[in-house]
Amino acid sequence: MKFPCRLDKFLSHLAELPRTKVKAGIKKRYVTVNGKTVTKFDHSITQDDEVTWQGNPLQYLGKRYYMLNKPVGYVCANSDDLHATVFDLLDEPNLKDFHVAGRLDIDTTGLVLITNDGDWSHQITSPKKQKFKTYLVETQEPITEEALEQLREGVQLHNEKNPTLPAIAQQLASYSLRLSICEGKYHQVKRMIAAVGNKVVELHREKIADIELDSTLASGEYRALTAQEVSIINAK
Repeated sequence: MKFPCRLDKFLSHLAELPRTKVKAGIKKRYVTVNGKTVTKFDHSITQDDEVTWQGNPLQYLGKRYYMLNKPVGYVCANSDDLHATVFDLLDEPNLKDFHVAGRLDIDTTGLVLITNDGDWSHQITSPKKQKFKTYLVETQEPITEEALEQLREGVQLHNEKNPTLPAIAQQLASYSLRLSICEGKYHQVKRMIAAVGNKVVELHREKIADIELDSTLASGEYRALTAQEVSIINAK
């Protein structure tokens, strides 16, 4: 939300009400601004104004940033008719303008960042910004040195014009590796592993740039990012 803004827009956003109901409430004198009743829809609101709706204060909370330890079975969408979404796990007010900065598949676990700051999330999702996402990958077949070298050089994915950008690939055990990529193509990690003749059986994201999944967060738990973590994404 940008300030200054119209009173009816501010109320609709924070009270999560249709604009028609907001305007009816303004007419019925439900609204005060800095202690005075206001009946004009287009009254200009700043971020410092104290606004109440039927006596309840409404506060714009500004830009917010959360990390979530995503479980299996949740989709990274604001709403879904068939599945639970990561937003069902957040107990926070006014989440309708929030989005996931770098989605995970329904069967992938681990670090998800959620924000209402579009410029910040663009820093994560744009390949040009070189913000690597790091995954722990369990595979169906043993991982070969040849496959690791192919991943490091870039592989050609089905129905893609260009090969993937070079990845950072580190073997952890015969059937597991740590893989870091700076792109976000559809099912990219799974498709990359398929391109080298293998298959992903388990996938977990542990890190975005230098933001690591908090080890104290159980599956399904979340917390706000620290100011230092937020600044990591904005750093060049």
